Amino acid sequence: MSSIPTIHRYRTMQTLGSRVRRDLANSDFVFVYAYNRVGKTRLSMEFKEAGKRQNKGTPDTLYFNAYTEDLFTWDNDFEDDSDRKLRINSESKFFAGLRDLALEESIQAYLGRYADFDFDIDYTAWTVSFRKGDNSNIKISRGEENIFIWCLFMAICERVIDGQESYSWVKYFYIDDPISSLDDNNAIAVASDLAKLLKKGRGRCKAVISSHHALFFNVIANEFKKIPHKKYFLDRPRNGDELTLRATDDTPFFHHVAMLSELQSAAESGILYTYHFNMLRSVLEKTAVFFGYHSFADCLDGEKDQAFYSRALNVLSHGAYSLYEPREMGDDNKSLFQDILTAFFTRYSFALPDLLEKTAATPAQAAIVAVAPAAIPAQAATVAVAPAAASAQAASASPGPAQ
Repeated sequence: MSSIPTIHRYRTMQTLGSRVRRDLANSDFVFVYAYNRVGKTRLSMEFKEAGKRQNKGTPDTLYFNAYTEDLFTWDNDFEDDSDRKLRINSESKFFAGLRDLALEESIQAYLGRYADFDFDIDYTAWTVSFRKGDNSNIKISRGEENIFIWCLFMAICERVIDGQESYSWVKYFYIDDPISSLDDNNAIAVASDLAKLLKKGRGRCKAVISSHHALFFNVIANEFKKIPHKKYFLDRPRNGDELTLRATDDTPFFHHVAMLSELQSAAESGILYTYHFNMLRSVLEKTAVFFGYHSFADCLDGEKDQAFYSRALNVLSHGAYSLYEPREMGDDNKSLFQDILTAFFTRYSFALPDLLEKTAATPAQAAIVAVAPAAIPAQAATVAVAPAAASAQAASASPGPAQ
């Protein structure tokens, strides 16, 4: 594992899109992790447009992103409130040949894994109606709607991989955040199904997957662990125009310890900002959930100042602190923060990754990078949250706090 991450910088989305396409010249898959509002959807659209430019107007990318979801709109039948339908924008190339492909069986095969409603497609009116049990023409939830559209996309991808002539123009899949509104169980199921499909299509289509969902991204990374691919963390430092792409090929992703690494670095430097209390509270909350504790305060059980630390985190993590306008802590709060963090590290042992290039960061840079996920060795991801005084097995068997 390299201790110094490689970070590439791009001034425009077009140059970043070109980089991703170049990667696909030597690899079948590119995976990109990025927070929301960094530019994942814009990257997906730039990737698609680059294909059209290269092919004199002919597209080569079948994409799934927020625009795909917008191809479906609800007719809620406000007049009679009984005949609710999801309308399909039939003019989109996304649905090329859909009428002739009879995708219902394929869609249902996926849908049955994630949801408990049925559907009917009217290819004359280009609408979809839904039913559950004895209830017909029902309005499904936003999450259910998303998963139906996703299942339709998966069914189309199957036809692409099978060589269906209607989709012979497709050379690439670009999939951006397909699991919005899904619970974690379905996020894992979707990632596993997608990985299985893309592996089946290897040699027929190359793929880019971008996501802000840590669990989904982790599952994808693990599914392709033995298959050559490129894996990146995409960022937009200081909320500016520059985009950075950090390769994480030699290390998988784990947000939790990346955040802790930044907290440790900030504590060691003495450059602490008010939002660091929010970050520390977030880490303790996640740790408490992992071990089945009732409260984040249980992570500090046994500390003589446990109650004080808990109250302090409660109060100091409720401020409306902006990541982009950092306010430095006072000396008293800095000392308190370092005491709480030391108590946490004393109780829990983590293998923390290097997150940054070895150059000095300005306070504003530090604020942005503070929430950046990063990569750690796979083994470290497994043991990172184990209590220092107990084995992972013992921790799992007895979720209560160690004495």
